[in-house]
Amino acid sequence: MVSVRPAPWRRAAVVAALMLAAFTFNTTENLPVGLLAFMADDLRVSLTAVGALVTGYGLTVAVASLPLAHLTRSVPRRYLLTAILGLLALASWVSALGGVSYGVLLAARVATALGQAVFWSVMGPVAVGLFPPERRGRVIGLLSVGGSLATVAGVPAGTWLGGHTDWRTPFALLGVLALLSLVTVGILLPSSRPQDGHSAYGAAPDRRGFRVVLAVTVLSVTGAFAGFTYIVAFLTEVGGFGGDAVGAVLLAFGGAALAAVTVTGPLLDRHPRATLTVPVAAQAVALIGLWATGHVPAATIALIMVLGASVATAFMATQSRVLQVAPGRTETALAANSAAYNLGIAAGALLGGALLPAVGVRGTLLAGGLFTVAALMVLTSPPRVRGSTGIGRWRANAGL
Repeated sequence: MVSVRPAPWRRAAVVAALMLAAFTFNTTENLPVGLLAFMADDLRVSLTAVGALVTGYGLTVAVASLPLAHLTRSVPRRYLLTAILGLLALASWVSALGGVSYGVLLAARVATALGQAVFWSVMGPVAVGLFPPERRGRVIGLLSVGGSLATVAGVPAGTWLGGHTDWRTPFALLGVLALLSLVTVGILLPSSRPQDGHSAYGAAPDRRGFRVVLAVTVLSVTGAFAGFTYIVAFLTEVGGFGGDAVGAVLLAFGGAALAAVTVTGPLLDRHPRATLTVPVAAQAVALIGLWATGHVPAATIALIMVLGASVATAFMATQSRVLQVAPGRTETALAANSAAYNLGIAAGALLGGALLPAVGVRGTLLAGGLFTVAALMVLTSPPRVRGSTGIGRWRANAGL
């Protein structure tokens, strides 16, 4: 295999551009949540219809990730990434056009979601391939910082800008950011075949370990979003927080997420098991703790921050782990994990919605906590193997 190792400044610039692209994609995906009322009034549609722009986006990513990863597996990454970022810029500017209809906006969202489905599968291998194999986790950590910044800064800033100007303005700005990423990647990323370099394949292929990671992703994300989908209602009805206080608590959630991925990223290579097990366990504690003590404001704020830190770190750790145990090409494995993540978001929202009438908003957090406990059990349960006598025995290794 041929290993292309450009100058350090070029590598740093490409990683920065990919971080910016991750920030732009994540902000684009969730921005309608903050601009819900503005968009509904302007487009003359219901709040539910605007909400579908977010739900449909996630479902598109979940369904399209694996097929598109297979379809584009032979396309040189420099060309593929520039095309994806060009699509993001174009779709953002179409969304920002004055007088755009709901149908056109929906089409632009679907196009962006298709681009994001491919982006998440190739971003990691491209960035990791620029550095020595022992720095895989650290690079994934940096990319995760870019994505986490969307929650802390991107969506709040876009919401503020859209509220003080027009809801289309932040979409136009996101198109500019996508163009900046495109130019940097197009000029500085080396041209090479996708199958070349150490990042194209798992460092220690393990089919069972890969299945465990996917199961943990689905269960933990389902658990997180079963409760978090209705967290605003929980904070007001159970916690007794007012409108301004709810915004501050959610900002603390995002800040904790950003801090956690920043601190944990450098540890992924040295402690791969702990950096996945600890956040999953912390998420279970946070969700069940909120169910039990959500009426205590101080406990609620602390546990919300634990939840933010654990959700962001867990997904980062699964992405890093996939690069280690992928049984084949890493972009296909990462696409599967991205699909599992988005499937978990949809399943969690549906589960919470189904349980809400029966158990109330507090009960959705308990259900989410139990799903997360199931993820922890899958992660820590030793695999059953065959001994020399053919009798099954348990080995004290989780296969990860």
